[in-house]
Amino acid sequence: MPQPCNVVIFGASGDLTFRKLIPALYNLAADGDLPGAANIIGFARREKSDETWRTELKETTAKCSRSGLSEEIWAGFSKRIYYHVSEFGDAAGYKALAEKLDALDAASGTRGNRLFYLSVSPTEYEGIFNQLAAAGLNDAKIGAWTRVIVEKPFGTDSATAKALNECIAKAFQERDTYRIDHYLGKETAQNIMVLRFANSILEPLWNHRYVDHVQITSAETLGVEGRGPYYDKAGALRDMVQSHLVQLMCLVAMEPPSSLSADAIRDEKVKVVRALRRLEGDGVGRDIVRGQYDEGSIGGKQVPAYRTEERVNPKSETETFVALRMHVDNWRWHGVPFYMRVGKRLAKGGAEIAIQFKEAPGVLFNTAEAPLGANQLVIRIQPDEGVSLRLQCKVPGSTLRIEPVKMDFHYGTSFGKQSPEAYERLILDAMSGDATLFARRDEVEEAWRYVDVIENAWHASENPPPLCPYASGSWGPKEADELLSRDGREWRRM
Repeated sequence: MPQPCNVVIFGASGDLTFRKLIPALYNLAADGDLPGAANIIGFARREKSDETWRTELKETTAKCSRSGLSEEIWAGFSKRIYYHVSEFGDAAGYKALAEKLDALDAASGTRGNRLFYLSVSPTEYEGIFNQLAAAGLNDAKIGAWTRVIVEKPFGTDSATAKALNECIAKAFQERDTYRIDHYLGKETAQNIMVLRFANSILEPLWNHRYVDHVQITSAETLGVEGRGPYYDKAGALRDMVQSHLVQLMCLVAMEPPSSLSADAIRDEKVKVVRALRRLEGDGVGRDIVRGQYDEGSIGGKQVPAYRTEERVNPKSETETFVALRMHVDNWRWHGVPFYMRVGKRLAKGGAEIAIQFKEAPGVLFNTAEAPLGANQLVIRIQPDEGVSLRLQCKVPGSTLRIEPVKMDFHYGTSFGKQSPEAYERLILDAMSGDATLFARRDEVEEAWRYVDVIENAWHASENPPPLCPYASGSWGPKEADELLSRDGREWRRM
């Protein structure tokens, strides 16, 4: 159960705080899930009062909250919001914060529990951790707890990820460190383990004997949307594959954990990352396609090429699209390719996992008008969360015609209520001390070791694979289609 605590948000004036964090906390309060004794303290450099910050937050929460805004609920919720002005490197500011938290503990019964949320650039992490430790704010009081939530990116390669983790470890123990990946907070992502391990009709088929291949897609119609300086240094591989998509792959490919404890589940996930086949020699050019969007049309509107976007290097070699063929070298997945693709300015937005089963022997139905298709299980992560299963059925009539039909499950219609936003679930889990949906140190570092090989082949080799252009509004470069067609397969149409 979530426990009373003080939530301190570093970077309180930032976009993430306004669009995601405060609306998430408000929705938790509206649903009755936020502990009655819980306060929110914003830590930022800009001068403003409690009331000024509350007014600003109310305006954006009304726009961004999934449930709208109730004046009555906001009136009670906003009384628990405070603003603390300080530079991130100012020791006096942390001393004053410690005094404020002690006063709130005494006044509201938060029991000395603290949850620090770093909604800031990773370049600020070291200074903040050093100041928290110097002020004694990283040490939990007797009978209380102190935890920290860290936003991605968790480094830019294995070396920086390791250095970041060592920096965190100087102030917080691993059990108190929560590396947040909002994809894992989505309802359908959470349901993958239940779907696999609570349904006896699926788990016996979840292996190389019955699965032909797996596709994981994350598509956006948007471009970089003003994030040019960040994105031009990161690219699709670092921004999405290393974190979001590898995490989803782990949930699909992992073995059954010994229990539902956080470490039992994460032990199995890290085994998947360690089992990923490392690429060597020309393997990067053979198994990975990188692309960059050109100008085109989306929704009838002309959009610019990536290199002409605001604050993007006009000669940029940064990829906005990646397609990968990956293999998990263990018994369960021997010979089963995992195809991933992620891209911006694509024809349609959404994220899904498609499990393509092997085709049934066709000898019984070789007189049918069309060849048999394969069964397919699709797990929709966003926007329409749900699961669908494609089956082969006979079309009514005197001739033998077989066509695919879908059994479809939608969260919204099946349960009659909205799924909570990802940040709601993840913040609540951190308050409860449940780290299941958060990345562990070894997971992060292993994923970076896999990605480093690819990045080095792209940027540090004398003969890098080509950067393939694609028109905005398409499904990516033709080379991504060829990646599957060489295996006799094709991308699933979303």
